[in-house]
Amino acid sequence: MAKMWAGRTSGMTDRVADDFNSSISFDYKMYRQDIQGSIAHAFMLAKQGIISAADAELIAQGLAGILEDLDSGKLPFDETAEDIHMFVEQELTKRIGDAGKRLHTARSRNDQVALDLRLYLRGEADDLVSMMVELIKALLAKAKEHKATIMPGYTHLQRAQPITFGHHLMAYVMMLLRDMDRVKDARRRMNQSPIGCCALAGTTYDTDRDFEARELGFDGVMLNSLDGVSDRDFALELMSAISILMMHLSRLSEEVILWSSWEFKFVELDDAYTTGSSIMPQKKNPDMTELIRGKTGRVYGDLMALLTTLKGLPLAYNKDMQEDKESVFDAVETAKACLSVMTPVIATMRALPERMKKAAQEGFINATDLADYLVRKGMPFREAYKISGELVARCIREGKVLETLTLSEYKEYSDLFEEDLYGEIDLLTCVEKRTSKGGTSVKSVEAQIEWVEEQLAMNN
Repeated sequence: MAKMWAGRTSGMTDRVADDFNSSISFDYKMYRQDIQGSIAHAFMLAKQGIISAADAELIAQGLAGILEDLDSGKLPFDETAEDIHMFVEQELTKRIGDAGKRLHTARSRNDQVALDLRLYLRGEADDLVSMMVELIKALLAKAKEHKATIMPGYTHLQRAQPITFGHHLMAYVMMLLRDMDRVKDARRRMNQSPIGCCALAGTTYDTDRDFEARELGFDGVMLNSLDGVSDRDFALELMSAISILMMHLSRLSEEVILWSSWEFKFVELDDAYTTGSSIMPQKKNPDMTELIRGKTGRVYGDLMALLTTLKGLPLAYNKDMQEDKESVFDAVETAKACLSVMTPVIATMRALPERMKKAAQEGFINATDLADYLVRKGMPFREAYKISGELVARCIREGKVLETLTLSEYKEYSDLFEEDLYGEIDLLTCVEKRTSKGGTSVKSVEAQIEWVEEQLAMNN
C-alpha cells in the first residue's frame, strides 16, 4: 500500500522494510495523546483562519469518535500502519473525507511525536508520584507502629548501634520523598510544548503556538524549533529519576529479603506476596522483592540504551529517535509495577520485635554506650573503649550479654562502674538518649513522621 508521504518516492516499500520501520506496535499507547493534540491543533488552525471553523468541528467530532471506538475496543489498531499518527489520520480521512486531510497543516510528524510523548510521560509522571505517595503512607503506618521497636542498626552488615524499626523505615520514606521531587522536577521541565516547531524550521503559516500550548495544559512553548523536535532530555530526566527510585526500591527489597530469612527473621511476609518451592515444602520465598531487585537492572539498561542512542545524533530529527519510546515506556511501566507490589508487601509485612531485640542484645550494640558511661565518670575515651571491648570479649567467651554481667564482674575492670550502669546500657535507654535532630529516639521518629505528613498534605 502506498504511504501518505508518497511523492518524492513511489511510497512503495518492501514488507520487511515496513515491519522494520513501523512503530505502531508500541507507540499505539499514545493514541489518546495523539487525538488530544490533534483536536487542539485543529481548533488553533480554525482560530487563525488557516482552516474553516466547520472543518475544525468536523475534525474534532471525527477524532472524538475514533477515541471512543479505540477506548471501547470497537476499532482495532491497524498493524500495517506506519505509526499511531498515520493510523489516526488515515482513519479520520476515511470517516470525514477531505477535511481530515487538512489536519496536518502547519505541523510535522516530528513535532507531533514530540508532543505526544511529552503528553504521555506527563501523565505517567503524575501516576508515579501518586504511587510513591501510597508506598510512603504504607511505610509511615509501619513506622508509627514500630517507633519504639528496638532492632540492631548495621554498618558493613555488622551489628553496630541500637535503633528502632520505625527509624529504619523512615530512612526509606526520606528517599522516596526525594524521588518524588525528582519526578516532579522532570515533569516541570517536560511541560513545554513542541507543537508548531514542525519538521525542524517552524512554518510559514500564521500559527498561534501559545494558544495550542495552553489548550494542552503546557506552561509554555519550546523556543527553538530545532531543539523542539530533537530534544529527548525530558525522557532521559524521567528515566534517570526512575532509575534512582528503582535503586531505592532495590535496597529496600534487599533488606526485606534479609529480614525475612531464618538467619534474621525480623519480619514475616504475608503469604499473598511470597511463593513456595516445587520440592522443598518448608520454603517461603520473597519472590516479589527479588523481582524488584532484579528489574532495577532492567531500568538502568533502558536509561543507558537511550543515552547511547542520542549521544551521536546531529540536529534535528533522526529515525534513531524512534528508539526512545520502547526504552522510556519500559522504564515507566516497570517502575509502576514495582511500586504496585512493594506497597502491599510493606503494608502486610509483620514485624517480629522479640527477634529484633534478641539480635540487638547478642550484637553488643550498647558497647558504645558502655564506653560513654565511663567517659562521663571521668575516664579518657580510649581507655573506656578498651575496657568496653574487653567486656564484650568476656561476654562472648562466657555466652553472656552486657546486661547479664554482675556488678562485681564489671568492677574487676574499673571501680567507676556502679549500679546505675544497667540503666545506661538498657537498649531502650540507648535509643532514647539519641535525641539529636534526625536521630533514632522515639520523639525524633515521631517528629520525622509529623514532618513527612505535613509535606504530603502540602503537596496534595
